[in-house]
Amino acid sequence: MPDKLTVVPLGGLGEIGKNMMALETPEDLILVDAGLMFPEEEMLGVDLVIPDVTYVEERLHKLRGILITHGHEDHTGALPYVLPKLALPNGRLPVVYCTRLTRGLIDVKLREHNLASQASVRVVQPGERVKLGRMTAEFVHITHSIPDSAALAIQTPVGLVFHTGDFKFDHTPIMGGPPDLSRIAELGRQGVVLLFSDSTYADTPGYTPSEQTISPALDQIMADAPGRVIVATFASLIARVQQVIDAAVKNNRRLFVTGRSMMDNVEMAIQQGYLNAPDNILASLDKMRKLPPERIAIVTTGAQGEPTSALVRMANRDHRHIEIQAGDTVVFSSSAIPGNEVLINRTIDNLYRLGANVLFSRIANVHVRGHAAQEELKLMIGLVKPKYFVPVHGEYRHLWMHSQLAQAMQIPREDVFILEDGDVLEIDKRGARVTGHTPADFVYVDGLAVGVDRIVLRDRKHLAGDGVIVAIVTMDKHTGKPIGRPDVVSRGFVEAEMSDGLMERARDVITQALSGAEHVADRSDFNTRVHDALARFLYDETRRRPMVLPVSVEV
Repeated sequence: MPDKLTVVPLGGLGEIGKNMMALETPEDLILVDAGLMFPEEEMLGVDLVIPDVTYVEERLHKLRGILITHGHEDHTGALPYVLPKLALPNGRLPVVYCTRLTRGLIDVKLREHNLASQASVRVVQPGERVKLGRMTAEFVHITHSIPDSAALAIQTPVGLVFHTGDFKFDHTPIMGGPPDLSRIAELGRQGVVLLFSDSTYADTPGYTPSEQTISPALDQIMADAPGRVIVATFASLIARVQQVIDAAVKNNRRLFVTGRSMMDNVEMAIQQGYLNAPDNILASLDKMRKLPPERIAIVTTGAQGEPTSALVRMANRDHRHIEIQAGDTVVFSSSAIPGNEVLINRTIDNLYRLGANVLFSRIANVHVRGHAAQEELKLMIGLVKPKYFVPVHGEYRHLWMHSQLAQAMQIPREDVFILEDGDVLEIDKRGARVTGHTPADFVYVDGLAVGVDRIVLRDRKHLAGDGVIVAIVTMDKHTGKPIGRPDVVSRGFVEAEMSDGLMERARDVITQALSGAEHVADRSDFNTRVHDALARFLYDETRRRPMVLPVSVEV
């Protein structure tokens, strides 16, 4: 069988989040990352979006493992949902390979879903190699906004594939050393057949500032704030939490942690030695009342305006322990995930209404990007010198702009591939080409339900836009004729003043639709008659199309 590599992105190309890439040979298959995405505004009632792993389920006998580049949820958050789907016939879950902090963050998630005892999560040190059938993966130290981030050098039958993961070239990171540029350059000299590179900020000129630039700003904020300082960030942004701890220590403030995921991650990071918190700096929330406001700092979840997060509960006066008061300073230390802007702005407005001073990246130096800007992206291409190039992680415009950078770095246009989720790229000794497309839909998570149907979302959209009319008809069980007047109930359709007269005429329309000779009631005939007649009448009268639900009660 000739050597061939098949690349199938299952998420993260054409959108921000739910990153997942399948690399397949005739004998083996590995996955890189398993992330989630926050729902877009029209995804009514959806909590999370995860990748569709049908392609992998159909090839389970070839699956050799899942490689995770770093601990952010857009790269790890789908694991609790997809691991059970990828169980082998003997019940064993595929092995997950990652760095040490990433393993700690994944373990927190798996415990939440009661999967910790079944899952096998193995720690790989930077420079270490993992054998996965005929493929071998080396973890290469890279910098991002979270410690223990890794790029992946994957040896395949057709040559070396380099996957950057999320990265920026931060030479003074808060935790860990600078990126391993010498190893990346060495791999480039050996020859790289394919480069996958992070495109999230491919539209941003220049370089991304170091994480170190935030520390003086947090220190100054805590020194100047007259009251409590509340810092909202991602629960997995462990390095940012360390910066908040350091600023609190310097300014003689006790630090309180709130938000379940933040509390779990901070506890794990302290146990594993990633967070350095001096004695008596961290305190439980019940001790906050005994301290004056100028001695208090709080780190919390909710920087994306998530409805159930701790900061949003504070902004809504719904938090059990913390109530926003005049004099509080609230710091949003994160970038807005596309689609979350409305939620974030609403939270900021509510905080201002309660008298807080709110700081965010547009007006204060409280956050830096975790992703490479254009000059760093060009440097990565220059170090790796790939034969073929695929931009990953970003909306289509980011992928396109990154492809232009690659061509400016002398990669021929025909060797640059802008893929989207589900595209199939094949590489063999004859070259590289896109050979087809496989389904790679969104999979919706709604509460405990995974895989909410698109029809359900369509109905929710319909209900949200036009409301619902329920037509209730009492039928004679033997003859199928209506008994008495139908009842019509309207919700979210027309205002009360219009409703009475319109509903009375709607009853007449239903009665007329069901008039005629006696007949045995047939449910589908009843539904069709009532739905069509009522829908036509309501559209003629209002130019709106509510959802019409006929209900028959037989007596």
